[in-house]
Amino acid sequence: MDETMTEPVQTAPFAPFEWMLSARYLRARRKEGFISVIAGFSFLGIMLGVATLIIVMAVMNGFRKELLDKILGLNGHILVQPLESPLTDWKDVAERISQVQGIRLAAPVVDGQALASSPWNASGVLVRGIRSDDLNNLTSIAKNIKQGSLEGFDDGQGVAIGRRLADQLSLHAGDSVTLVAPKGAVTPMGTTPRIKPYKIVAVFEIGMSEYDLGFVFMPLAEAQAYFNRSSDVTSIEVFTTNPDRIDAFRKSVTEAAGRPVFLVDWRQRNSTFFNALQVERNVMFLILTMIVLVAALNIVSGLIMLVKDKGSDIAILRTMGASQGSIMRIFLITGASIGVVGTLVGFFVGLVICLNIESIRQFLSWLTATELFSPELYFLSKLPAEIDVGETSAVVIMALTLSFLATLYPSWRAARLDPVEALRYE
Repeated sequence: MDETMTEPVQTAPFAPFEWMLSARYLRARRKEGFISVIAGFSFLGIMLGVATLIIVMAVMNGFRKELLDKILGLNGHILVQPLESPLTDWKDVAERISQVQGIRLAAPVVDGQALASSPWNASGVLVRGIRSDDLNNLTSIAKNIKQGSLEGFDDGQGVAIGRRLADQLSLHAGDSVTLVAPKGAVTPMGTTPRIKPYKIVAVFEIGMSEYDLGFVFMPLAEAQAYFNRSSDVTSIEVFTTNPDRIDAFRKSVTEAAGRPVFLVDWRQRNSTFFNALQVERNVMFLILTMIVLVAALNIVSGLIMLVKDKGSDIAILRTMGASQGSIMRIFLITGASIGVVGTLVGFFVGLVICLNIESIRQFLSWLTATELFSPELYFLSKLPAEIDVGETSAVVIMALTLSFLATLYPSWRAARLDPVEALRYE
């Protein structure tokens, strides 16, 4: 007998017969129906886990980006408030701050609470007095005028209001809105509310319900007279070219002010909101990662059952010369195929849903006859999704890693199977 017949056959890593056997084990057979069901659930679990993770992370990123754009598009990145004395020198201070490199706008404002009313309804609002040039430089307002115009805003006594406020008061551009301020003229009988009608010259729509419902813009000089501020302003809203580098501007703005001031940046003004959003995002990531982990554990259980079911096949392959490495690679390919295909399909499903999420939301709203994304509850008027390449890559890599790790123990068990014990009762 030729001695070469008794030597183990040397095969290259991932030889064709290993791929062939792996593909055969993945195909469903009647007696292996339960194993195939487990493999199917593993595939669905990984696919849904990856897709859901990508979608949720994209929506969370979209929320943060949209809210950041809306908030920073209307409110300054740095709020300059006076210390020790009122901000009567606001013109000079604003001019000096606007000369600082990286500052694109320094807008003096007068803020005050008022009640906006019409013959049909009323609503509390924040009245912001601002110069016409500064208002036109706020692109979130100037580029979203739905009715009327901001031309000649400083010349008259007109105001600009949000679209949702206009709808609530049943008013349009050209109509009059009555503003009621709690502190008005001082009389011998005490302070009386100030009540004055203003013509609506423009209606804007930012897309954030809180702002579209609660803001009224008024010419700065008129706001000073209305709120009894003859020569000073409430604060100066400073807009930078890069909000993420806000710390680099604080010292320069303080020096440029040339007087005692107190600075509050956008992170401090919205810290609670954005911190809550970040915590929710991290918790959702951990929870949804569990879906992928459970699916990976299903791969483990499915492969262990497959190894037990294929014990005689493994023994025959070993006696025919297959090495332990070949047996291990066969089951590695079998399990990893489920994870890889599930991850790739989940990636494409998540990508497609993210790119069409607003259309899907509108369709589901129409199908169920319900408002699935209320602007009053979620601040934004549409469902945003922003795909981050780094995060999406991390999700895919994590799913692939868990899938490969899940195959190691069952594959090792298969490679360590003793052919004699496996064939003893056959």
